[in-house]
Amino acid sequence: MKIERVDLQRIKIPLTAPFVTSMGLETHKECVLVRAYSGPYVGFGESVAMDVPVYNEEDVDTVWYMLEKYLIPQLFTREIEHPDDVSRLFSWMRRNNMAKAALEGAIWDLYAKMNGISLSQALGGTRAQIDVGVSIGIEPTIEKLLERVDGFIRDGYKKIKVKIKPGADVEPMRAIRQKFGPDVPLMADANSAYTLKDIQLLKELDEFGLIMIEQPLSHDDIIDHATLQRELKTPICLDESIHTVEDARKAIELGSCRIINIKIGRVGGLTEAKKVHDLCQAHNIPVWCGGMQEVGIGRAHNIAIASLSNFTIPGDTSPSHRYFAADVVTPMIDFAAPGVLDVPTAPGIGMVINEDVVRDALIEHKSYFANRESTTTVIPNF
Repeated sequence: MKIERVDLQRIKIPLTAPFVTSMGLETHKECVLVRAYSGPYVGFGESVAMDVPVYNEEDVDTVWYMLEKYLIPQLFTREIEHPDDVSRLFSWMRRNNMAKAALEGAIWDLYAKMNGISLSQALGGTRAQIDVGVSIGIEPTIEKLLERVDGFIRDGYKKIKVKIKPGADVEPMRAIRQKFGPDVPLMADANSAYTLKDIQLLKELDEFGLIMIEQPLSHDDIIDHATLQRELKTPICLDESIHTVEDARKAIELGSCRIINIKIGRVGGLTEAKKVHDLCQAHNIPVWCGGMQEVGIGRAHNIAIASLSNFTIPGDTSPSHRYFAADVVTPMIDFAAPGVLDVPTAPGIGMVINEDVVRDALIEHKSYFANRESTTTVIPNF
């Protein structure tokens, strides 16, 4: 396929409720949507970078810059036989994985549509449905947390993930276990809020039978996590530390974790995500698909990758209404049964773009062409 045109659209959509983690408060989703055109076909991708570089080094501005200056021009230089070619084409560039993933995701969608198959099928997915967990931010009181957990259990979510930080960790977990019992699938996500000085505190979490503790130590560490994992009964899951299949290999060999969270944007796209999945499967390390509060396009990519066989732990791909009053896809992504999403079978991501929602949320739109100058539309007074 010869890519003839790429569109970038910067949008900003309010969240239905503020989301608090150890990294800060989120009130809206700002992101870059990507459209890649070849003949009558168009593929859609989404950057999951945040509007501030708090999760990794990227933000919405840097993603736009890297796409515009380097990635899109390079994509125009050759025909693409398979989406894996895009990963190889961009391999010279260090990091900037979320920028790479946004464009590569659009090419995967385009490829699947041109071949008349679903994105799940193109990736080698084996599931018709996926189980879904939910991520709960740090609530102002334990009572409020218990209220939210109760609601999500009633909604049928298959896993409850609770954000923790020093001072809001052991007691919230204890309260959940005391109220809802030992059978609720429960995990904690620390977002790198602890150090090895906190080993004794983190060992207290062992009594609660958690599925995992996600990324308790530094965002770029695999050495100290190995030390911590030897001290804990609870499996450690690595998230921010894993950017490539090589990172995953090293973490597994060091014993730094027993579970890995695969986020498409963090690892640089669907091709690398598949590699991490396959490596983990070969080493009996279960994986799951983490969320970045994606709008419907990124959410659809998550559903597709989570249909692969080693995604044995429910991911964070909640229905759209969990975060947004209106989404960029229609119909909005919703449960097929409590805690379960259908994997789309229509070509590509299997979603129809809600252009009205995109238009209402639009900040900037720019089109890039293989054979002529780009054009820009800036939305005034946003």
